[in-house]
Amino acid sequence: MLTDRTNSTSGALAIRVKNLGQKPKPKIEITLSDEQKDSFCPKYTSLEQIKGEATITAQCDMSFQDVYITFEGATSTYVEKAATTHPAHSRTRGFSPFLRLVQPMDASAFPEPRIIEAGKTYKFPFHFNVPEQMLPQMCDHAKADSLPEGAHLRIPPSLGDPMVAGMGRSLMDDFAPDMSSIAYTLRCRITNGRGASGKHRILVEGSKKLRIIPAVPEEPPLHVEGVSRDTYKLRKEKTIKKGLFKGKLGRLVMESVQPKSFRQPPVRSESGCNVTTMATTNLRFDPADESSQPPQLGNLSAKLRVVTYYASIPFKDIPSGSVDFQFSNVQGMYVETVNLSSRCVSNSQWQQRKSSMPVRRDSIRSSRNVDIPEPSSAYKGGSFYTASMVVPVALPQSNNVFVPTFHTCFVSRIYVIDLYLSVDSPKTTITDTVLHNRIPVQVSSEGNKNAQPAISAEEANAIALREANDFFDPRSVAPPSAEYICRAQLVPQDAPPSPGAGYTHRHSFGQLPQRPAPEYTVRMQAAQQRSLSLSFENEEAALAPPPGYTSSGGRNVGRLVSSAQQSQPAAGRIGSI
Repeated sequence: MLTDRTNSTSGALAIRVKNLGQKPKPKIEITLSDEQKDSFCPKYTSLEQIKGEATITAQCDMSFQDVYITFEGATSTYVEKAATTHPAHSRTRGFSPFLRLVQPMDASAFPEPRIIEAGKTYKFPFHFNVPEQMLPQMCDHAKADSLPEGAHLRIPPSLGDPMVAGMGRSLMDDFAPDMSSIAYTLRCRITNGRGASGKHRILVEGSKKLRIIPAVPEEPPLHVEGVSRDTYKLRKEKTIKKGLFKGKLGRLVMESVQPKSFRQPPVRSESGCNVTTMATTNLRFDPADESSQPPQLGNLSAKLRVVTYYASIPFKDIPSGSVDFQFSNVQGMYVETVNLSSRCVSNSQWQQRKSSMPVRRDSIRSSRNVDIPEPSSAYKGGSFYTASMVVPVALPQSNNVFVPTFHTCFVSRIYVIDLYLSVDSPKTTITDTVLHNRIPVQVSSEGNKNAQPAISAEEANAIALREANDFFDPRSVAPPSAEYICRAQLVPQDAPPSPGAGYTHRHSFGQLPQRPAPEYTVRMQAAQQRSLSLSFENEEAALAPPPGYTSSGGRNVGRLVSSAQQSQPAAGRIGSI
């Protein structure tokens, strides 16, 4: 016991002595110069400008090599392995820094020699534009043919940090599990050379969180054919009986239409208006005989299902369903449900229609304009009844945050409206008949109308005109000259050119020939996107959530634990969505 105390005391003393020998690090403060300079967590949308400066002050002299100011975005995920007794120690992780804008630095802005002197203040301005898309090389993994082109290249919204979503005033819930996080940060790094790994060695670093909600337009109605039926279901049929042990009254069809998107206002708008949409449901009742009357309708309830898909390896297609996520070690899903509305529809009027035979719906006819559902499987001709209901639904205004629908390589967010229609079956004393439809709905977001693109309209038109002219340029299809015929040969890349060869350039497989630069240039405002050639030591640890983040109150731990207990051991909630 005495030996243990002696060792612990000597260890603590050694740490104190080491700290006394270390010089205090400079202080880095990042401030903005726009109207959000005093905000706890500024928020921006696509094409908006982020301006400010990084201030560096030091208590003692320190030599350095470079100062890097960057605007970065990164996705981090982890998936618990299904068949394990210790899931916390058996995870597959995914980390993807998908965005890095680097502020160009003028060499004259640095002191000579490059030493930060004690007591002096150094200011470095920066200017970024929030891009609309990532660079193409950020999504270079294998993809399915059904994945829309560029679907993974759109800038995703901030996700998984309640302090960012709540703007520092309160903890907000964006329905993201701890297994997925998307963070945007302004960073200022002071470096001095490179480490053994070849990455920049960071002396000191300062950061500031940002909330990014990109402008997301409303997409066309989703094509749900071929999608897993446990994800979307626009039509439901059910047999209505006359009584508990009696014959059939008829066949009831419930068909829903994809509504318009929940259109979120601009990120800094304070209008306070509800975000609403209209869900239309059409009913058809095919009676068993001419004397049967339509059933009495009960309540129509609407719930919003928020589904987050996450993976430790890139998605090859837009995820859907839940079967593939039940026992997977590399992908998972998390589902939460929010009540939207519930109303009595017993006063809905049925309209009797004359006999009609099943008619195939025209392929060019939009489903938004179809008021009469197709006949049920039990329809054999004769009269039938129809009814239509329009249900207004609004997103609740509480501590919930509904980010726009998005799909990335590692995280996807979709929304589904669950419609439950109860039918008062005649002389049935057990339970009422309930029809359930799952309707896809989008959450879109308006952008800043005053934000300007990175290039002007004239430059964009000039580029488009050049590309169009190149398409119509004549191309020679004549055979090659005699000096080039029968002279092809495979040679090593580093071999000297053969004397007398009829060519002056040699290209090896896997390399592109040198081509002249284009005749036009593109003017980019502020910093430009770079590939991830600029790398720093311990970069992944710097972008990850801090230790103890969950236990500090940043997340609703009880909600996540109860969800995991109700599901299988795999990460996320398991089961049909």
